[in-house]
Amino acid sequence: MGGYARGGAGWLLGCVALVPWLCALDANRTPAAPWLAAWAMAVAYTAAVFGWFGVAIGRYTGVDTAGGLALLLLAAPLFQPQFFAYALVRQRMRRRHGTLLCALAAAAAWVAVERLVPRLLDETYGHGLYPSRLLRQAADLGGAAGLTVALLLVNEGIAAAWRRRSDGGRAVAGPLALAALPLLLLTAYGLVALADLPAAPGKPLRVALVQSNIVDYERLRREHGAAAVVREVLDTHAAMSRDAVERQHADAVLWSETVYPTTFGHPKSQAGADLDRELLAIVDAAGVPFVFGTYDRDPAGEYNAAAFVAPGSGLIGHYRKTRLFPLTESVPAWLDGRTLRRWLPWAGTWSPGSGARVFPLRLADGREIPVLPLICLDDMDTGLAVDGARLGAQAILTLSNDAWFDASGAGLHLAAAAFRSIETRLPQFRVTTSGRSAVIDATGTVVADSGMNERALVIGELPVHEPRRTLVVAWGDWLGLVAAGWLAVLAATSVLRRVAGRSADAAAPSTSTPTWAAEVAALPPAARALAGLLRGVARFSLLGMAVWFVVGDDAWRTQTLLQMRTFTALYLAPEAAAWCVVRAYAARAALEPGVLVLTRGTRRLELAVREIVGVEPWRMPLPCTGMTLRLASGRRWHLELAVVNPAGWARALAAAGAPLAAPPPSIATAYAQARLAVQRGLLDRPDIKFVLFPLALAIPAFRLHQHIAYGSGFGQYHAQGLGAYLIAFGTWWAAWAIGVALCAAVLRTAIEAAALLAVVLRPGHTAADRRWLERLGRLTLYLGLPGWLLLRVYGG
Repeated sequence: MGGYARGGAGWLLGCVALVPWLCALDANRTPAAPWLAAWAMAVAYTAAVFGWFGVAIGRYTGVDTAGGLALLLLAAPLFQPQFFAYALVRQRMRRRHGTLLCALAAAAAWVAVERLVPRLLDETYGHGLYPSRLLRQAADLGGAAGLTVALLLVNEGIAAAWRRRSDGGRAVAGPLALAALPLLLLTAYGLVALADLPAAPGKPLRVALVQSNIVDYERLRREHGAAAVVREVLDTHAAMSRDAVERQHADAVLWSETVYPTTFGHPKSQAGADLDRELLAIVDAAGVPFVFGTYDRDPAGEYNAAAFVAPGSGLIGHYRKTRLFPLTESVPAWLDGRTLRRWLPWAGTWSPGSGARVFPLRLADGREIPVLPLICLDDMDTGLAVDGARLGAQAILTLSNDAWFDASGAGLHLAAAAFRSIETRLPQFRVTTSGRSAVIDATGTVVADSGMNERALVIGELPVHEPRRTLVVAWGDWLGLVAAGWLAVLAATSVLRRVAGRSADAAAPSTSTPTWAAEVAALPPAARALAGLLRGVARFSLLGMAVWFVVGDDAWRTQTLLQMRTFTALYLAPEAAAWCVVRAYAARAALEPGVLVLTRGTRRLELAVREIVGVEPWRMPLPCTGMTLRLASGRRWHLELAVVNPAGWARALAAAGAPLAAPPPSIATAYAQARLAVQRGLLDRPDIKFVLFPLALAIPAFRLHQHIAYGSGFGQYHAQGLGAYLIAFGTWWAAWAIGVALCAAVLRTAIEAAALLAVVLRPGHTAADRRWLERLGRLTLYLGLPGWLLLRVYGG
């Protein structure tokens, strides 16, 4: 994980770092294994990546380095709970699902926990991709959490390839291709995103970052006295600021966190008031605005703050730090008390601020640039940066005090802070007390910075303008919440399946059970022809609408109500009519000893099993899959049975004594068998595909539309009322459902045509080819539509 700070190809370690752990999880499937593996990985990860934090804990608390590291590793499960969620969900999913869905669910658990569970440092595994300028650009879609998901999938793919290494090259090629896919997608998006960044108009913003390297104030106060330390700090910063303005022509000056040692603007004493006047004189003499770390207070408490001071105008306002460091800057009310204060005398008493604020940076040339201030741990919070971007900020000013970090820790903090610029496409000027101060552009690139533990004046200029609205700014820190929702749907579906059970006809009937029953439809030939005609019209109409959507006029593409009427008339109506016809002939089939019995209400129809000499699957699966029974007389039975699995019925009838003749091999038979060999998964369910998936697409699109058309997510509700708002949302949902149905129809046609071709060209691999085609179809639908939406809305 050293690639966080050093750059180069160090990020490649993140693609394989978890592979040994994943292989260990696969090797041991006892109930306690995931807990032990997660604990071990949390400790190892904490030691490798955050060992510097244990050293800092030891220094700050007064215990030795070993004690600080011991405390850190003991608390590792609290710092890294995502390992436990990942291991447990992964083990649970592997019982029923394949590698891909298992990996996706585990990755969703990881980012959901990181989003929902409060953590001390708010880091994520995806920060390891920071050294790659191309790969990190996708953070403006799903934040750094999106990069975490990509890295987890890469690790899973390599681990799967390692598990299959003894099965030959073909067995390894598939997992490796899936492992490479996230990196290829990130690279492609990075190229597009970098090419799409607009050229900045106008004059850039030139800011001076004053890194004084005056640290350990408590020791300096003991050695030289408080007054001398304050004098040294103020004189040093004033001299460096004069140089920045007079020689370097800076537009603004930025000092680090809590550099001003008292409450600026609200003095506690006459000495404090004198310091305020002295600092105001420095700003007036410089003629440029200053932003510096200080303290603020009101009747509710005292705050870690940043003060905005303009020449001639004085104090513009304070930003109060929102994300306070636990136990050192603040203590939760439920934990605070005399006992805690006695044990932890260093525990702070600051109050948190109220969230993001944007301040005007009034420059000497008349420009007024809205900027977002962040203080230390604030820059780990995507939500604060997003809120500031939504408030109109055109740059981020970050003040920090990383004096208690070593070079590794400071590099990690800088890399994480740079993601706020990528996510919002806002340039960032970041100053620290002792390093690393940096100027970061909208791509996350550090264009100027300082070293650690040195006195430095960093001058950097970056273009400022209203940035392109990114997906993260539009939707917020959305990925973890969506992942949590998806996991909830998976869990609910699993519970419902367990409660309801599987239909006896969905799988092959047991040949060892003498009596079983299943729901079928016993259709007369005319009824089957009518239902098949109606369903055929509906399905071909879908294809026609899809073609018309591409080549037709703009009226149909842009008028949602016209689409809904056409879709209802040409697809929903005949589809519903076909369903009604099939449902009208629904019956219950039971295989009793020697007899096939069909019952519907009080009516009962029997057919001797010995009379059945053939089971012929329908060559054309319309209105659905089914079979025709051939009798010993040579004639077909007068009813045709709509069933899910004709092959399973044939096996059950043969086991019950039917003298079935082996069907002659044919393309139609092989095609039907391959189709039945593929088990439908969760993503193939109609409610998931045509209800929930369009809903997931409609919500963000509708919300963006509301922001554009009405100024906020609930603008139409406030302007026109709840009824109009719900009707508008329902229309968007319906439009997306139609779009998903059209895309699914095209994909289904392509899959069936390719499967038929595979039967002809590769007769020995039809089932395997069919499985890969189905997987490719799911991937295309569930990733292609969101990708198209992102490219359409945010790509240009």
